[in-house]
Amino acid sequence: MNKFADYFVICGLDLSSGLEPNKFSEDNLHISPLERSYKCKVLAHYPENVPHNPFDASAVCMAMYITELSSGLKVKAIQNAQNQGPQSRSLPRHFKLSTHNPSGAALTYYDISKDKLFVSKSISIICQSAYVQAAKIFLENLFRCVPKRAVTSAGLSLESYVFNLIYEVQLPAPGKSLLISLPPSDPQLPPVTAVLQSPAPPLELPHLDFSLRLMFLWLGVDIVVQIFTCLLLENQILLRSTASLHHFLDAPVPFLMGLYASTENIKVASEATLCYVDIDKCKVQRPEETATFPHLEAFTAEIWSALDKYGVHVPNSENTRSNQEIMSRSCTLPGRPQNRRKLSIHDTLDGDRPPSPPGSARSEALQRIADIVRRTGVALDQNETSHPTDSYIEDLRFNNSIREVFLNRFVHIFQSYENFVIFPNQDKDDWFNNRDSMQNFDKASFLSDQPEQHRLFLWRFLESQMFATLIDNKILSTWGEQDNNLIIFDNRIKLLKQRYGGENLIRSLCYEPCTTAHDTQKLLERRLTNPDFESPLPREIMNVKPNPTRYFPLLDKEVLNKTPVVNKGSIPRASALRKGMAFARHPHLASDKTNKSGNNQDMSPALIAQANWTFVEKLLKDCKAKTKRMLLAKLGAEGVTLSSNNAADNFGAVEESTLVASLCEFLERVWSHGLQRKRGKSALWSHLLIYQETHQHGKIVDQYLSPNDVTRFSSNLENRNLKVDLPPLPHSLLFDVSNIQAMTDVKTGIGMAKAWVRLALEKKQLSKHLRTLLSDQTLLRGQYKRSAFLRCEEEKEQFLYHLLSLNAVDYFCFTSTYPTTVIPYRIVIVPNKRGATTSANAWVVLSGTLSETRRIPVPKAALNFEYKHQNLGVLTTLRIGHDNSGLYAKWMIDYVIVRNDITGHTYKFPCGRWLGRGADDGSTERLLVGNLMPTQVEGEEVNQSGSMGRTPPRCRSPGPPRTELKQSQIQHMLGDCVNNIVKWHYRRNSERNTTLTALLCGESGLVYCLENVFLLGFKSARLFVGKNYLWDYFVRVKEQFESELMEESTGNRTASLERNHQETVAVWRCYCHLVEEIMSTSKALGKDGKFQLFICLSVREHLLHRMLVPMAGCKVTLEMYEESSFLRNRGLLTFLRQILLPLDELDVVLENSVTHGISSPSPHV
Repeated sequence: MNKFADYFVICGLDLSSGLEPNKFSEDNLHISPLERSYKCKVLAHYPENVPHNPFDASAVCMAMYITELSSGLKVKAIQNAQNQGPQSRSLPRHFKLSTHNPSGAALTYYDISKDKLFVSKSISIICQSAYVQAAKIFLENLFRCVPKRAVTSAGLSLESYVFNLIYEVQLPAPGKSLLISLPPSDPQLPPVTAVLQSPAPPLELPHLDFSLRLMFLWLGVDIVVQIFTCLLLENQILLRSTASLHHFLDAPVPFLMGLYASTENIKVASEATLCYVDIDKCKVQRPEETATFPHLEAFTAEIWSALDKYGVHVPNSENTRSNQEIMSRSCTLPGRPQNRRKLSIHDTLDGDRPPSPPGSARSEALQRIADIVRRTGVALDQNETSHPTDSYIEDLRFNNSIREVFLNRFVHIFQSYENFVIFPNQDKDDWFNNRDSMQNFDKASFLSDQPEQHRLFLWRFLESQMFATLIDNKILSTWGEQDNNLIIFDNRIKLLKQRYGGENLIRSLCYEPCTTAHDTQKLLERRLTNPDFESPLPREIMNVKPNPTRYFPLLDKEVLNKTPVVNKGSIPRASALRKGMAFARHPHLASDKTNKSGNNQDMSPALIAQANWTFVEKLLKDCKAKTKRMLLAKLGAEGVTLSSNNAADNFGAVEESTLVASLCEFLERVWSHGLQRKRGKSALWSHLLIYQETHQHGKIVDQYLSPNDVTRFSSNLENRNLKVDLPPLPHSLLFDVSNIQAMTDVKTGIGMAKAWVRLALEKKQLSKHLRTLLSDQTLLRGQYKRSAFLRCEEEKEQFLYHLLSLNAVDYFCFTSTYPTTVIPYRIVIVPNKRGATTSANAWVVLSGTLSETRRIPVPKAALNFEYKHQNLGVLTTLRIGHDNSGLYAKWMIDYVIVRNDITGHTYKFPCGRWLGRGADDGSTERLLVGNLMPTQVEGEEVNQSGSMGRTPPRCRSPGPPRTELKQSQIQHMLGDCVNNIVKWHYRRNSERNTTLTALLCGESGLVYCLENVFLLGFKSARLFVGKNYLWDYFVRVKEQFESELMEESTGNRTASLERNHQETVAVWRCYCHLVEEIMSTSKALGKDGKFQLFICLSVREHLLHRMLVPMAGCKVTLEMYEESSFLRNRGLLTFLRQILLPLDELDVVLENSVTHGISSPSPHV
C-alpha cells in the first residue's frame, strides 16, 4: 500500500550553525558575502522516518540553496558571514546594494545597524510517484494558508492539511482514480479538490504529470526531436538557462542536465558528445556526425499535427518572446542575477507570481493589482477558479497524445525485434554471470531488414544501454520477471499485428501515423470525470489556535509523528480502495536503507570520492566492453551473413564505422574526466596540442627517401642480394599529430581528435601513443585533478592494456573515412640487374578502393619518388609501362613498392617480367596486383627474384608457369579459386580480407588457374620453332568463329536444334567482339596481358563457361591440343564447365585498371 506522500520537509537557514558557503557554487569565495549562495539545512521533516523510504537530508539539500529570494527569515548571522570573506571584500556599515537603476529612483544602501536581510525558505513533499499538479497546488495553497494576522474565523491549521496528505491520502490502483482535498488558496475558503488517476497497463502508458506543452512552447518541435535523438544515442545533453553544480559536468557518462548560467560561456570539458541547448535563445548545438532519426520529416509533421489539434502555439522565432518573459520563465533553478536586488514589496509580489503565458498582453501594473486582490480571496473572473483544473486536464490529454506518437515510432521500428533476441540455453544464474560477454541480439540480421538510410541511427541505438536493458528484460521475462514497460511495449506490438494481419505482418516501408491515442484518451477522460474513490476530508487536529507569523513556521512534531488510528466506518470508499491495491516493492530500497543516514546533510569528501570512484570504474568497464565488442565484430564472432541481398552488404562497414566513432567518443569522455581547465572543444586534442608545444624541440626527422638515394639501386645491382633502402616512417606521436594538422578537410578540434584516433588505430599505435602522451606526469598533473581517471595509475594501465588488444585486428578506419585528404605516396621501382635502366619514358598508374590516379611520369634516372594525390583508399593494382622510345627501351622490373606516408601502409607489386617490344611477350605495359606488407623491419634484404623477407610469396606478372602441374593439381587449384570468389561475393564488405582483382589476377587467382588449364596438352609449346602464347590460340579461334558467322549470314548452313544453335551464335558474336576490342584498344599489352584481360572480361560478361564447348569444337583445337587436354577430353571439359558455372550467378564489377576502359557491350548471353 503506497501513500501519496512520505515526508513533508521544511528547509532554510539553521540559526544554530549560521551561514555556510555553498562550495558547489562557481566563484563563490570571490564575491561579496551578500552576493553569495549558502548551503541550506533541513529544519524539520515529518514524520521522522518511513521504514520503506529512509529520509536522506543530503539529497534533499542538493536540490536547493539559500540565495537572494523574496520571502523568509531575518538573518542574524550575516556579520559572521562578513568576517569569513576576504578583508578587502568585507561590508562597510553603509554598503550600496545595487548599481542597477532603470527607473531613476534613489539608490538604496544596506545599513547593518538597522536594516534586515531575508533569505529563502522552502517547503516540499517527498513522494514515491510524481503527481506534480496535486503537489504544486498543495504547496502553494499551504503557503497561502499561513496565518499572517489574528482573525476570529481562521481555517484549518497547517498541521491538519499536512496530516491529511501524509497519512490519509493513498495512491489509486492501476486503472482507477481518486478525488482528494487540498488546502484552499485562502484560509477563509473551503478545501479545493483534485483528481489522482493511475493508468492501466498494458493498455496505457505509465503516468506522466509533467506538462509537455511547456517543453514544445519553449523549444519547438525540431529541437525537441533533436534532443530526443541525442538522448537515444546516449550523448551528453546540457540544457542552459540564465547553479552552479558545474562539477557534474565532469561525469564521463551520458547525462541529461539542466544548468543555470548567467553567461553563454559555460566551461565544459569536452563537446565531442555534447548536445548543448540554450533554452532562452531556443538554439541547439548537436554533436558532430549525429545520426538522423528514422522518418524524421513525417515524424515531426505528426507532432505538429498534435500541437495544432490541442491549440499549442509554438513561436516561429525568438523575437516573439520578450527578454523579460525569457528571464522569468527559463530558469529551472533559483535565479541569482548578479546586478539586481529586490528592493520593494513589488519585487516580492513579482517573485511570488507565476509567469504569464507567452503572448499575454496584461501590463505589469495590472498584474500586480490582480495578485494583491487575489490574496484577499476575491475572484476576478468567474471561470478563474476552474481554469487551472481545466488546463491540467488538457495537459494530460496533450501528454497522452504526444507520448503515443513517440511510442508508435518505436513500435513500428521494432515490431519484429523478438525474432532476433538470442535467448540463453543456461539457467538464470549462469546467464547473469556471463551476460556481459554474451551476444543477446542478432543486430546484423535485424539491420538487414531495415531501410539503408536508417541503419546508421539504429546501429548506434542498438549499442545503447537503454536497448540493452530492453533485451535483458525480455530475456528475464522467460524466467517470470515481468517488467511493466516491456509488457506495455509488447502489448502494443501485439495490437499492431492484430490490426494489420496477425503474426505474418509485413513491415511497411512508409510512415504509419499513430492510431491508438484516441482509445487511450477515452480511458483517461473517464477516470478524470468520474473518480472511483474519494479520500477523507482534512479535519482539525490541533487544540491550540495558531499564532500569526510573517514566515512559514515549524510545525508540531508530536502531532505529525503520531500514527493515526483510522476509523474504517468513516471512510468506506478509502477502505475499498486499499483492498484493490497491489504495489510492487522496489528491490533497491531495502539495500539503500542501511546506507542512508538522516544526520548526514552535507556532501562529505568521502561521498564525493566514492561518486568519483564510481565514474572511474564505469570508464574502465566501458573500455573493456568497447574493445571486446570491436574485436568480436572484426573477427566475425557474431557470424557471417551469407545472403544474396546486396542491401545488407553495407551495414558491415556502417557497424565498424559506428564502433570506431563510439571509441572516439569514449576517449573524449576519458580525457574530459577531472579536467581542471578547458582549452578547446576537444579535451583529447587540447592535451595533444599541449604535449606538442612542450616537446616541439625534438624535431621530426624526415626519413623519406631522397632522389639521390636512387643511385644505390643501380650501383648495387652487381650484388646478389639487393638491400632496399626504404627506412620505416617515424612512429612518434608528434609525427601523427603533424599529419592531422596538415589535413585541410578537417577544421574543428573534435574532428582532428577523431582523425588522430582513427589514424593511430589504423597504424596499431593507439595504445603506444596514449601511453607516451600520459607519460608526461608534469603535464598530466597540470591538466587534471588528482581524482581524474587519467591519474589513477592502476586503472590507467588496464585502460591502455585493453586498447592494446585492438592491435590484433586490421582497421582501415582512417583510409576509408577521409576520401578527400591529400596523401603523399612514396613509389620505389626495383629493376632486375639484367635490365636495370631504360631510355624510354616510363609511367605508373595507382588504383585503390576509392579512386585511381592519372598516368604518373617516372622521373628520369630516379627509381623512387613521391607523388601526392587524394586518398586512393586501400591500394589494389598498379599499372607500369613506357613508350618504348630510345635505344635501350627494354626494362625488366622485379617489383614495385608503394608506401602511404601517413598511415605507413606499404604495398608490394610483384612483376618479374620485361617491358619493351621484342622482349618476353612484347608488352610495354603490365598490370601488377598489390599485396599489403606487414610492418617492415629496417635492414631486410631482397633476393634476386624480388621476394622480401616476411612477405608472403606472390606470383609474378602473368606468364607461362615454370613447371607443368598435374591434371589433378590443376583441378584442385581451380576448385579452390572458384570457391574463394563465390565466398568473397557473399561476404559483407567488412569481412572481405582481399579484393576481387586479387582473386582474379593474383597468386593462385582465376587467370593463373585457367592459364594452367589451357596450357595442359598445348602442342605449340613443343612442336613449333618460335614460341607461341595462349593468346595466339584464342585469336585463331576468333577467326574460325568469324568464318562460322559469315556462313550463318549467307544462309549456307542449317541448324537441327534451333534453340541451341541460337545460343551458340550468341557466344560466337560475344567472343569475337571481346577479342576484337582487346586487340584494338590494348595495343600496349603483350600476349599474356591480353589473355589476362580476356579472362577477366569473360567473367564479367558471363561468357567463360559458355565458350568452352564451341571452342572445343573448333578445328584449331584439334591442331593445337592433345587428346589429354581439358578441351579435348570430354570428362575434363564437363568438369571445367561445371566448376565455372557458379561464376555465372555473380554480378562482377571490375576496376578500371583491369578493364582498360572496355565497357560491357550488351546484356550477357
